[in-house]
Amino acid sequence: MTRRLAQVAKKVGVSEATVSRVLNGKPGVSDATRQSVLTALDVLGYERPTQLRGERARLVGLVLPELQNPIFPAFAEVIGGALAQQGLTPVLCTQTKGGVSEADYVDLLLQQQVSGMVFAGGLFAQVDAPHEHYYRLAERNIPVVLVNASIEGLDFPCVSCDDAVAIEQAWRHLASLGHEKIGLVLGPEDHVPSRRKLEAARVAAKAAGMEWDDALVERSIFSLEGGQAAAARLLGRGATGIACGSDPLALGAIRAARRRGLSVPADVSVVGFDDSAFMTCTEPPLSTVRQPIEAMGRAAVDLLIAQIQGTQHHPGELLFEPELVVRGSTAPPPAR
Repeated sequence: MTRRLAQVAKKVGVSEATVSRVLNGKPGVSDATRQSVLTALDVLGYERPTQLRGERARLVGLVLPELQNPIFPAFAEVIGGALAQQGLTPVLCTQTKGGVSEADYVDLLLQQQVSGMVFAGGLFAQVDAPHEHYYRLAERNIPVVLVNASIEGLDFPCVSCDDAVAIEQAWRHLASLGHEKIGLVLGPEDHVPSRRKLEAARVAAKAAGMEWDDALVERSIFSLEGGQAAAARLLGRGATGIACGSDPLALGAIRAARRRGLSVPADVSVVGFDDSAFMTCTEPPLSTVRQPIEAMGRAAVDLLIAQIQGTQHHPGELLFEPELVVRGSTAPPPAR
């Protein structure tokens, strides 16, 4: 008990006597200090005293599919910082292949009586994925915000980058350079953002008076290796410009071109999506469509706080405008 008091007191920056007053429900402690002590208990892994367990912890689950794609650590940094400014502590939950699943994390977070959860790039964006854990959260009225699209039936607030505008920007850029055979490397068929990108690309091609060819659309898991394999197939079909659903996919496309002895951008142009960290440091620097991470992350936290405080007017899905960033991976196609 003495060790617990000392650890909690050190983390919060108060005396052990103050921690003891909070744990025993005695007066003389401000609400802010009281909440800080309870949050420290949760973070350090101690159980709350029985009389305090009915209150939700000031913890928020931040559930991400991976950390290898730099876009997810970027979201975590923005969302975590915004939560901290509100006196909430983020609990980062990252899925691993063959490890803890998204549903398992939900169970763990519910056991910790979290105040809410933010999901970015999760199973909610895949039509054919299991969604029972989301419905369980809805039944319990747990505040939840989704980042980047969701399927129908999940009535949670959502902040998304406008996929239609993103692919339109990438497509028009490649078409304006003179590319006629423009390939797409997208995520799985049940992935909602990829579906949106595909539909918008068809519209953009039609508006440009270009013939649409389904053979120039390839699906992939979101990895560099997946992008390389998908792009290799597109290059075999004569694509001179490739627009990708993520920056790692685009880096895989550049690798595929080089493996075929082609130069980027002299022979093949590649456009990514996200503008994640270090894309200015690649060779060549990657042309990509930037997600407004800062604005999206802060909006997600605002929506979550509104739910926690019971003041939310459900906004549906908030769409944020992306921005095309032209660098060195795009150029006119080689002369015939």
